[in-house]
Amino acid sequence: MDRKEFLTTSAILSGAAILPSNSVFAENINNNGIDKLTDETGNFIHLPLPYNTDHLEPFMDTETLRLHHTFHHGGAVKGANKDLGMIKKVMKSNDLTLTDYWTKKLSFHLSSHILHSIFWTNLANKKSQPTGDLLKRIEKDFVSTDKMQGLIAKISKSVEGSGWGILAYQPYSDNLVVLQCENHQKLTVWGAVPLLVIDVWEHAYYLKYKNRRGDFVDALMNIINWDNVAERYEIALKLK
Repeated sequence: MDRKEFLTTSAILSGAAILPSNSVFAENINNNGIDKLTDETGNFIHLPLPYNTDHLEPFMDTETLRLHHTFHHGGAVKGANKDLGMIKKVMKSNDLTLTDYWTKKLSFHLSSHILHSIFWTNLANKKSQPTGDLLKRIEKDFVSTDKMQGLIAKISKSVEGSGWGILAYQPYSDNLVVLQCENHQKLTVWGAVPLLVIDVWEHAYYLKYKNRRGDFVDALMNIINWDNVAERYEIALKLK
């Protein structure tokens, strides 16, 4: 089994889901902009930000954004490629002793790569609100946008250690769900497709906000790119 075949048969398409590589969501991830996770050979790739590093000022400072994207997201991409290479090496050797170790590492690094790729496009430099079908679904599942944002803000602020708050679409139950994720891959729900992710690792906010995670989360609520969230929702609906 070569690298591309391995990716095809075991593609982990979100920190909260493993979806078939021929799904609509997988196609969007592979072909559209910042969500393109791999090249044609199956190697994970680290694309540039979709905007300048000062684009999110004053809510996210330039230096944090540069370091976060370059070293933390970039490090996850390098780690995922190494993990996949080691899994391939172990499989060729017929000594499966270390497969447990490397598959756990891949789960961590690849989930980081996926969530960060979503995170960058989830943010804009202006305030907006959900509209259209997304707004109707939010009101159906959470009563109002304010209540939904209050919920995702609360669970993001209260993650134990490092992690993420996630608004996702669950195709099995056909509803939106808010999830709390520890690290990049823990406490998630199979099948859920992330639409909006809030990064609350300390490296995402510490230069500007120090230990005030709550202030950082509240600041991000002002720059959510709801058009991007709505686009992801429309793609996720096709998985029903």
